[in-house]
Amino acid sequence: MRIAVVGGSLSGLLAATLLGRRGHEVIVLDRDDVAPAGDPEAAAATAFRAGAPQIVQLHVLRPLGRLPVREHLPDVYAGWLDAGVVEHSLVQQMPPTLADRSPRPGDDELAMLLFRRSTIDWVIRRTVAAEPDVTVRSGVRVTGLTATAGDPPRVTGVTTDVGPVGADLVLDASGRRTRIDHWLRGIGARPTEVTAAECGVSYYTRYYRLRPAATLPGPPATVVNLPMRRFMLAMFGCDHDTVGLCLVPPAEDRAFKAVRDPAAFTAVARTVPQAAAWLDVMDPETDVYPMGDLHNTLRRLVVDGTPVASGILAVGDSLCTTNPTFARGIAFALQEVIHLAGAVGEYPVEELTKVMDELTSTRIEPWFADQAAIDAARLAALRRELRGTPAGPAGPAGPAGPAGPAESAESAESEWAAGAVEGADGRVDLTSLRQAAGFDPELFRAHVRLLGMLTPAEEVLADPAVVRRVREILGSVGRPPLPDPSDDELAAALAAG
Repeated sequence: MRIAVVGGSLSGLLAATLLGRRGHEVIVLDRDDVAPAGDPEAAAATAFRAGAPQIVQLHVLRPLGRLPVREHLPDVYAGWLDAGVVEHSLVQQMPPTLADRSPRPGDDELAMLLFRRSTIDWVIRRTVAAEPDVTVRSGVRVTGLTATAGDPPRVTGVTTDVGPVGADLVLDASGRRTRIDHWLRGIGARPTEVTAAECGVSYYTRYYRLRPAATLPGPPATVVNLPMRRFMLAMFGCDHDTVGLCLVPPAEDRAFKAVRDPAAFTAVARTVPQAAAWLDVMDPETDVYPMGDLHNTLRRLVVDGTPVASGILAVGDSLCTTNPTFARGIAFALQEVIHLAGAVGEYPVEELTKVMDELTSTRIEPWFADQAAIDAARLAALRRELRGTPAGPAGPAGPAGPAGPAESAESAESEWAAGAVEGADGRVDLTSLRQAAGFDPELFRAHVRLLGMLTPAEEVLADPAVVRRVREILGSVGRPPLPDPSDDELAAALAAG
């Protein structure tokens, strides 16, 4: 089968690799140059692309994504580790408050990977360049689709700025700014169905390198996530002694635009003691990378039970985007391309759209809805803090218009501050679970499995044993305050630029 992949993204290149290894002829088309750089440092220096600002933001790979790569692409997995990607074991993730650190069966599944996104992309690009049945054409812009008439139309290839490319199957891996609906209109097809929910936050990321022989405040592969009143701070140890630091304020808090300036970024980060200790032993490697205009989006190519067209599929950010905070995007993309590679050849092309839509509805849509609910809750709390007034519902919006959030628009952090542990529905909130998990090894593993998307949130948060144990722990250990700067401290930091 001849397959045209639109976009040399992570999902596009991994799909090309898997499909090429199954004997298909694969052509990857990308408007940018996706040839591999000479080494990981050269890849990092040239990683930023205006059309893909997420490449330079913080990333981790949760178990749902790590395990399939280790199984289906062992050479890629080994290449990542050889390139310096950090395999962060479960015991390394345990907080110092957890007294029982003895191993349990299945702990190996709960490791995650820490890296600069440019490093794993560099390995993938090198892998694709060596695949005999995969051709990569850089500097090519896809302008539309070719198709034969029908109901639905049958896609037969793409048009580009250098001529048409015929294909038995077209795979859209062009990212969150995909023009798939424009392309479908051009062949007389219906548009896809998109459900959207705002993330409502902006990202500002800077990378640092640890000073040689410095006395570190913790292990180099550190992972810090601190949600506070006005912003969230995340800090991840990465490959080659690099550390990424990210500030995540609400997008409508205009004061935070000041952190584009490195001096203001540093001043705000230093208001958080955990970050200040690390800034004392690191030197900046990059400028501040901003990213905004973020939405949770889920695209369906099957509408009212009928594919909008046959011969075209979407993967990666073309299919689903979620708030990067929970690091779900790459895991989703890996699930999609591995499932796709197994389905191509097993099913007729005309059936593939429904086969992949079933994967979307069963394995991705529940987590998408969960992310939309989490964002609605967190965003409501941030807006209350920013405006001093309650925020209205901010939930998923489908084709028919806005819908309410899947849960109450009460922030998990606000519930924690108020002392709430168990909601009226008999569930614990995620923040309460996280806090209690620091004192109980089984709760800790349940929390990691939830974050790793190995166990559905409902199975964890509504488990009576989990609810009971969380209540017991939080009733006995107290509630530590968040390391939150005062408004005056934050204002002074923001004015430091």
